[in-house]
Amino acid sequence: MTAAPDFALPSELSAHEPPEARGLRRDGVRLLVSQGDLPPRHRRFTDLAALLEPGDLVVVNNSATLPAAVRLDRLAVHFSTAQEDGTWLVELRRRVGHSYEPYRGGEPGEWLPLPGRATLRLLGRATPRLWRAALDRDVEPYLRAYGVPIRYSYVDRDWPIDAYQTVFAAVPGSAEMPSAGRPFSAELVTALVSRGVTVAPVTLHTGVASPEKDEPPYAERFEVPASTARLVNLARENGNRVVASGTTVVRALETAVDGDGRVAAASGWTTHLVTPETGVRAVTGLITGLHEPRSSHLLMLTAIAGERVLARAYEEALREGYLWHEFGDTHLILD
Repeated sequence: MTAAPDFALPSELSAHEPPEARGLRRDGVRLLVSQGDLPPRHRRFTDLAALLEPGDLVVVNNSATLPAAVRLDRLAVHFSTAQEDGTWLVELRRRVGHSYEPYRGGEPGEWLPLPGRATLRLLGRATPRLWRAALDRDVEPYLRAYGVPIRYSYVDRDWPIDAYQTVFAAVPGSAEMPSAGRPFSAELVTALVSRGVTVAPVTLHTGVASPEKDEPPYAERFEVPASTARLVNLARENGNRVVASGTTVVRALETAVDGDGRVAAASGWTTHLVTPETGVRAVTGLITGLHEPRSSHLLMLTAIAGERVLARAYEEALREGYLWHEFGDTHLILD
């Protein structure tokens, strides 16, 4: 298997708060540009429109983020993924100081009392980390009343749910923000359209990440509308770029593409993993954040950029002090 970059991430390069709290606009974060054999370039996200060409297509994820964490005195329940039978995949985490870490306890059949006199029943393990569980009421209204956004230890304090929504958020369902879309502003979208760049949506509801021990993503719900599929095919036929905003968009589009590189309307569940071995057939560029060492996402980035280009980009990002994680800086990969 082709190797993804491996590196040590200094703690000071984790974004501890939204860019707005650092005195920046959403679209004011840094943008590292990787393009073939050219040296990496340093720009701002506000420059995105100028870096693309008329006729290019940017595909975004319109999934909205749920306040998916419910906290108890010593535990937190992270609601991850709704199942067809009304159950949910959940992760249990235990409080350690001001943050939470994976909790290995729990037994099938165990009942957990939650705020608002709700009860969660553990049905059985779905993975070594996730439980299949049933809440005694509708989950999404319950989360809107009692949940908070999922937060990991590198973020210093809670932020409101609006800090975890993108300008494209329209279809609730993600446990964690589709963060590549966060730097977009209404003004930037207008600039893209004025430039002649088309913006089109897909939906992929993200599950709960595994920051302590990276795992490949499990099955996630997605939809590629027929209108977006047509725009992807038209851009490819005309020799224009198809730039995915985020690894979730890549996963959705590459699930919906056939062997000839044509995308069709599709919906349901995807287990597709993009690696250098599987390659990409629909996407020619990517807007993404900076991913942790040994992350499975880095294999997807390697499939798009190539091992040498990606390694050089991460060396540059580390040297120049780019910020990682959902509130951090961004990376544009172009062909």
